[in-house]
Amino acid sequence: MSAGYQELFLEQGTSFNTTITLDDVYGETYNLYNFSSSSQMRKSYYSANTTAVFYTFINPTNGEILLSLDAPTTANIYPGRYVYDLVIYSNTDASNNTIRILEGIINVTPSVTRF
Repeated sequence: MSAGYQELFLEQGTSFNTTITLDDVYGETYNLYNFSSSSQMRKSYYSANTTAVFYTFINPTNGEILLSLDAPTTANIYPGRYVYDLVIYSNTDASNNTIRILEGIINVTPSVTRF
């Protein structure tokens, strides 16, 4: 299964939240019980340092994953284009099988208001 692609837009200095909903090949809600997730953004695919690590929350019943960053975190992200991905992995699979489910570009727009 190849990862989906989604371009995201993040406004500097604001709270960022987006929900990703997964379904299977039959259109049924993807069962996310016993799964964890992780998501990061970087300036490029080759950057050694992360720009931000998203808070991820899984709703296994609805097949949803919330990606979130708080306003103080986004205030410290320099405007521009970044890359991100979202992976899930089983909490019960001894082989630590990791699946990249989403990837793309994040466009960060600058803020005028300062606190």
